[in-house]
Amino acid sequence: MLISEGNKRTFRIDGQLAVLFAAIAGALNAAGFQAAGFFSANMTGNASSFSDHMALGDWSLAGLFALFISAFVFGAMISGLLIQWGGARQSRAKYAYGIVLEGLVVFVLGGADLLHILPTHGLILGLSFAMGIQNAATTRISNARVRTTHVSGMATDIGLGLAALLGAQSRDPESTARLKLYSMAMAAFIFGGILGVAAYLAIGGWLFVGMGVLLMAVALMRAFH
Repeated sequence: MLISEGNKRTFRIDGQLAVLFAAIAGALNAAGFQAAGFFSANMTGNASSFSDHMALGDWSLAGLFALFISAFVFGAMISGLLIQWGGARQSRAKYAYGIVLEGLVVFVLGGADLLHILPTHGLILGLSFAMGIQNAATTRISNARVRTTHVSGMATDIGLGLAALLGAQSRDPESTARLKLYSMAMAAFIFGGILGVAAYLAIGGWLFVGMGVLLMAVALMRAFH
C-alpha cells in the first residue's frame, strides 16, 4: 500500500490506501472542526473564506485562513521533499516517511490538547500541516489516482464514473473499478468524520493521540514488514 509504484499498483491496492487514509482524514478534519470551528483539510472552503474576509476588510480572520492554507502547502512540500530524499537513497519506504511524520504531528497535537497548552488555532494549523503531508504522499504514490483529504475531486470522479456506466463505456472494467474506488473513498471520509466527532466528544484529545499512533503504526508496518 505504501510501497508499490507504477504498474505494480492495482485498484485493490489503491482502494486499501483510499479507504484507510480517507477515513483517517475525515475523522481528523471533522474532529478538528468540532474542537476549534475550522476545517483542516478543506482548502477550497478555506480559500473562499479567505477571499470573503479580505473583501470585508476582516484582516485578522483573512490572515488566519491564509495561515491554514500555507500550513497545508508547507506540509505537502515537506512530504514531497521526504519522498525525494528517500528516492535518492533508493528507499522502498520513501512514502512512509511522510506518514510517520504526520502521525507524530497528530500525536503531539493530541497530547497538547489534553494538557490544554495548545491554542485553538494552533490545533488547526497543525492538522492542516498533517493533512498536506498525507495528501501529497497518497497523491504521489498513486499517480494522482487517490486523494484522501477532500471530496470535491472524488465527487467529480464519481459523477464521471456514473456517466461512463450509463454511456458507451458501460462495459469498461476500468471505469467500473474507478467508480468503486472513489465511492469507497468518499464513503470512508464521511464515515470517518462521523466516528471522529463522536470519538472527540467522548474522549477529547485522546482521539488525536490514537490517530497519531495508528498512522505511525500503519506506515511502519506497511513499509518495513
